[in-house]
This record gives sequence, structure tokens and C-alpha cells, in this order.
Amino acid sequence: MKVSKEVQIEQKVDSLLKLMTLEEKIGQMSQIRHFEESADEHITEKFIGSIIHTEGPSPGITALDWQKRFTELQKKALSSRLGIPLLFAVDAVHGQNTFEGATIFTHNIGLGATQNEALVEKIASITALESQATGFNWVFSPCIAIPFNEKWGRVYEAFSESTELTEKLTKASVKGHQGVLSDAHTVMATAKHFIGDGATDYGVEGGETSLNSKQIQKRLLAPYKIAVKENIGAVMASFNTIAGISMHAHKALITDTLKVGMNFDGIVVSDWKGYSRFGKNDIINAGIDVVMAVDGDLEDFQEGLIAGVEDKTVKISRIDDAVKRILRQKFRLGLFENPFPEASLISKIGIKEHRDIARQAVRESLVLLKNEKNVLPLSKETKKIVVVGEHANSSGLQSGGWTINWQGTKENYKGATTILEGIKNHSNGEVVYDKDGTQNYFDADVAIIVIGEIPYAEFFGDIDHESNQLKLTLTEAHQNYIKTYQEEGIKTVVVLVSGRPMVVTKQIEKSDAFIAAWLMGSEGDGVAEVLFGDFNFSGKLPHSWPKGIKDYQSKYGPNFWDNTKEPLFKFGYGLKH
Repeated sequence: MKVSKEVQIEQKVDSLLKLMTLEEKIGQMSQIRHFEESADEHITEKFIGSIIHTEGPSPGITALDWQKRFTELQKKALSSRLGIPLLFAVDAVHGQNTFEGATIFTHNIGLGATQNEALVEKIASITALESQATGFNWVFSPCIAIPFNEKWGRVYEAFSESTELTEKLTKASVKGHQGVLSDAHTVMATAKHFIGDGATDYGVEGGETSLNSKQIQKRLLAPYKIAVKENIGAVMASFNTIAGISMHAHKALITDTLKVGMNFDGIVVSDWKGYSRFGKNDIINAGIDVVMAVDGDLEDFQEGLIAGVEDKTVKISRIDDAVKRILRQKFRLGLFENPFPEASLISKIGIKEHRDIARQAVRESLVLLKNEKNVLPLSKETKKIVVVGEHANSSGLQSGGWTINWQGTKENYKGATTILEGIKNHSNGEVVYDKDGTQNYFDADVAIIVIGEIPYAEFFGDIDHESNQLKLTLTEAHQNYIKTYQEEGIKTVVVLVSGRPMVVTKQIEKSDAFIAAWLMGSEGDGVAEVLFGDFNFSGKLPHSWPKGIKDYQSKYGPNFWDNTKEPLFKFGYGLKH
């Protein structure tokens, strides 16, 4: 009788587990950064199970350098007593966004605007390939939160306020990332952040999610059920609390709901410094399997968990469950047979085929909110076009957070095309650039004004966070860009580059055409392809669009629970030209 592959994997997991010491088991549950002091020694001496790449020193300059560094670390793991290979993880949330020269895609909010499942699956598969090409076999993506309030700084990481749309795109993303897990060009995906991260009161990162169990079930759990059904390899716990209990320590939701209720057999991974921040051994008892033991947490975690087992506050069966889940995924990934990255994949990073898909995503994500007197599409023979605003000539600004750096960049980066470059490439007339709206090109036939937010990530993007100046409205300077040219009677086409809907009611009124362009990634020329009519607008709003700041004075935005709020534009709105 032939034994199935999954049964064989379970047999291997059980056999290997029996050989492991407690220290080796806890080592598998430990995740550290590759650039930490003594990282190399810790792999062999503390039996580390996984490596994370974050903000900080890169593994090298070229992709081959990255592969060599990770191969070096993998060899150390394989030289240990049991030779268990490492997992290498990265926050590849819109392409392999930590490597300069990779294809950077539009953030998930833009993919939500495309409503294109096939495109999302293709993007995920390219992200997996380019991640593997730089040495990774595990990505912390997709974010499948349902954002309730645009004040939350991570709105752009999620697909939509719509549970149904998020379900569809979650399925596509997981399929694209994971494919056949043992293939050299696929990776293990991670659904995050479980659960309620985007539904906190007033959109506070890591705040309280005051929804009741029925509301959580109805609005938030459905995408996770889809992800588990698609055999997602990992789920990441979230920073928020529910009923005052940290999600990292919420056994009822992590173990009872996710692991038992949904029959999830993969890894539950903590978020940043989850052990020291959210209850130490309480998070292990709640069901966390892998701990980001970073910034000094490693010794505290490993010694604390050993002590917990010894004093019987942590059952050895809980440790064994965690290690089984980790080993299971390593076998599914084929790491015991093929533990090293393939150098042949490097040539695929940032290739034309991948950038074509990224440009398609830009085109399909653009949402036309207004087109007065059919200003769009623009004629390629327009005599003179003035392009206004710093966002028009910066691939960093057009891409948002999680781009090259954790908080993004305001500079241009390798391999990208800006919106201005795209316009120049598509126009047969004169194109001039007015970076800060002071050049007074009032002889122009049309002004394309590019405005938006500065890059941000995580809590730094929260509106009302004390350490930033972010608002749901445009800066006065950006408002003036529009005012300056509009008051001179010049046709104004406004392109808003943002990670969320913003309060721009007055600016929409003043403009002849207005486009929500989200955070588009490296292929800014996709904007020009639609402006000049090579392609029509097809994007639909993934979120309701607010009328004013008052829409956010209560816990949630204009589309949640309070039906008296009428948005400026409803979910799914989008014109064609």
C-alpha cells in the first residue's frame, strides 16, 4: 500500500522529534536576525530554527551576496547534531521590497482596486520567485486585515474594507506565493495579523479591538478560513488586544479558533519582540510556535521557556506541538533535500516580464473619481504639459512604506520608473516639470498635478500618532499646487498617491479630473499609459471614500456599523474615460 506524501512527512516529523533535546526544540522555535552579534554562533550553539531579514545591515550588495550569506548560515545549521535546515523570512509585502533592483508592485490596497484575482496570483508568484532569488523561503505576506478606519497606518497593506473581496484576493495570493511548496521558486506564505489588527478602535496600531465575537466571526475571520483552506504555511499574531487580552496571549482565538476550529496545521509566528512585550510564556501557552527573539530577547526567551517546562507552567506537549508544526513546514518546503537557494534564479530579478505585470497592476489599480468635460484621456499631441509635485519624480514617494527601507524612501531607487518619466515617454509634445508649484508654467495646455502622502509604515503611519505630522487631509503646499494652476484656468488632472482614502473633497471639486493612484511601486509609467488613453480606467474603490474629517470622529470610518454616514464615493465606485 502506497503511503501518501503527507503521511510520510508526519512520520519523519515524529521520528526527528523523538531525537531532540528540549534545548533543540526551543531552538527551532527561535527566530533571530542574520546581522545580530553572534548570530553565526547562535545557529549552532542555540539551535536556531529561522532567520529574519529586517531593517538593518543587508546581507550584501548583490543578490548573489545575499544568497552566499544565507548559504553560509544554512551550512552552520546543517552541521549541527541533527542537521535541521533554517527557514529564511522577509517582509516581502509588495514584491521583494527589501532588495533594490527587485520588481516592486503596487501595495495591496491598489491590488484591491483591481479586483483581479488572476493578477494578484501572478504578482504573488513573482514575489515568491524574486524572494527565493535573494535567498528567502518564507515571506510575511499577505496581510489580510479588514481596515475599519483610515487613521490606521497599515491600511495600504490590506486589500479592502470588503470581507468578500479580501477572501477572493487572499485565496489568489496564497496560491501564487506557495504553488507547490517544494518547488525552488515558491515560498511559504504568512497570513497576518491574527486577528483584529485593522479593526481597532479609532484605527490605533496595536490598540483595543472592541468588536464582539459575532462581529469578529462575520467580518474578520472569513479570509483566514480561506487561507487555511489553501494550506497557508504560517499565520502571524497581531499587536492588538481583544477584551483587554493581547492577541499574542489569546488562547481562545489562537488555539481554540485557529488551530483547532479551523484545523490549521502550520506555524503561528509572533510579531516583533512578541515574547517580552506580550506575556512571555503566556504567549507560548496561547499557541505561538515561533518567536521573533530579536533585540535581546533570545536569551530571555530560551531560558524563560526552559524554566517554564521545568516548573510545569508550560507543558512539554505544547513545545512538541510547536516543533512539529515547524518541522512539518520544513519538510513540505523540501528543505531537507534542497536547503540552498538556486543561483540560476538571480537572473529573473526585476526582468521585463515581471515589470510588465507590475505596470499592468498600476494601470488596473487607478480609480477615476472625476472626469469633467472628458478631460481624459489626454491627447499625446497636447502641445505643452506641466507636471507638478515632488511625487511625480520620485519612485520612493510613489511606492510608500516597506520599500527598500522599513519606512520607505523619498529618493529614487534602482530599476524604477517615475510618473514624470512615463509622461515624457508617452507625450509627443513639450513636458515641463514644476517640482514645488512655483515655476508658473501658465502657458501649459494641461497641468498634471501629483500629490500625496510621504512614506510610512506601521504605527508611524497612524493619524494622530504623537511622533508624526500625518493627516487625512493634504498638506497646504499640495493644496496650493492645485489652486495655483486651477485659478489660472488651466485644465488640472490630479493624481493622488496615498496609502488610504484621504479627505480631498474640496480638491476634487476644484480639479477637472481626479485619480486615486494608491502606492504603485516601481512602475510609475503605468499611470501615463492610462492618462493618454492606451488603456482605460478599470479600478474600483476598495474602500468607501470619506466626505470630511467628521467621518473619523467615531471608532470606525464611513462604512462601518453606522449607516447614517454617507461616503463621498461608495465602495466599488470608479469611472471610465
